[in-house]
Amino acid sequence: MTHSFAAIQQLLADHDVSPSRALGQNFVADANTVRRIARLAGVGPGDRVLEIGAGLGSLTLALVETGANVTAVELDKYLVPILRTVVGDHDVRVIEGDAMKLDWPATLGEASWTLVANLPYNVATPLVMDLLDDVASITTMLVMVQREVGERMAAPPGSKIYGAVSVKIAYAATAEVVGIVPPTVFIPKPRVDSALVRIVRRTTPRVEEVSSAALFSVIETGFAQRRKMLRGALRPLFGDASEQILLDAEVDPTARAETLDVLAFGRIAAAAIACGRTLAS
Repeated sequence: MTHSFAAIQQLLADHDVSPSRALGQNFVADANTVRRIARLAGVGPGDRVLEIGAGLGSLTLALVETGANVTAVELDKYLVPILRTVVGDHDVRVIEGDAMKLDWPATLGEASWTLVANLPYNVATPLVMDLLDDVASITTMLVMVQREVGERMAAPPGSKIYGAVSVKIAYAATAEVVGIVPPTVFIPKPRVDSALVRIVRRTTPRVEEVSSAALFSVIETGFAQRRKMLRGALRPLFGDASEQILLDAEVDPTARAETLDVLAFGRIAAAAIACGRTLAS
């Protein structure tokens, strides 16, 4: 039931459309890959699944096979009619719209949802972060993103690719790379591998003693000059008090941001507030 390589090419030819580079479109053209994604997502009959960037419906059809209730979002006005035709015999809700701007509470309601998506490389990180920040009804994500992006999302402290995004995700969720997808299964072929990342929202944030805005301001400042020791990297935020705040937080002032986990950043934010510093709220 899912699309083959030839079927994708035929759909594009029949409707005289081409993948949009501006929208970061790379269509999965391999039945085994989309079924693997659906399997790794762990969805089945009765589950509510949100797919963003549904494109020509390759992954949509694999999700339908699981028995899940699928809502598919697509931005490209030229692809939406094709998508509606592809899923016309199935109970799939198709929404034309920009996932960065949709009214998610109105779209999803209060039920629990799983996001399963092949995300365009150019919006993957901001979209995942926005959904974690603002859409609590999405409790689990299985996203396919550029390999480097996916590995950064799940990177542990001390890793060369560990950064602000890694810490922010760890604040709200757990993240794990659960598979790698080669360029050969896409039309057109991207230049790099893709990663399948499973993100599971925590029932409570990893840090609760400070607001996420206050915490993130410390994280972003710490990584803005990641080669600097923290006492210097945090100076733009804390001025001459940066070293003492770090000591109060039981963090080595000579450490670098890439060595700290989210709990350590939480202690820094709490120590700063305790000594009268105003952080974002």
